[in-house]
Amino acid sequence: MHRMKRFIVFIVAITAVCLAAFSLRDSMAGQRATATPNTDNTVASWKQPSESKAYPKWSSLSKPWIYVSIKQQKVYIHGNGKVQYVMYCSTGSQSSPTPKGTFHIQHQRGLSFYNASSREGAHYWVSWLGHGTYLFHSVPTNKDGQYVASEADKLGTPASHGCVRLSIADAKWMYKTVPYGTKVVIH
Repeated sequence: MHRMKRFIVFIVAITAVCLAAFSLRDSMAGQRATATPNTDNTVASWKQPSESKAYPKWSSLSKPWIYVSIKQQKVYIHGNGKVQYVMYCSTGSQSSPTPKGTFHIQHQRGLSFYNASSREGAHYWVSWLGHGTYLFHSVPTNKDGQYVASEADKLGTPASHGCVRLSIADAKWMYKTVPYGTKVVIH
């Protein structure tokens, strides 16, 4: 019982910190730096898979792990000692950066969420830090679960609140495929 109370207090504290961060971000929106364009001059489709080849079959990968390049705005799926698939992403903006380091996929995942404070949600989310705070997820949705094209079109440039945004198809694959405990390196 005591453990459950501590867990609830922890969740409430995390929620309060997130709401404060989103409020700060909203108040600083006018000071936000211009996003850096994707360096390979390609336009990422926010609906389709990032590559024309099939997604890798997770069960056939030896020692799979995920690398997120903030500089390149890409997610690299590694396995069998090499890169198996590359996804376009949008990491955090300058005012709300994505944490760097080594993390692991957590138990928390879901089909959709909506954060009233930031007035954004997403589909196909998978937690990698903070048990629901930092996620891989689709491009943003509004309160009705409809994709926000003006935000989705930013895929490939830093634009999130710290999460890692993916195309709809890539996020769905991540949600359905990548298991709990998978290593995630962000740099």
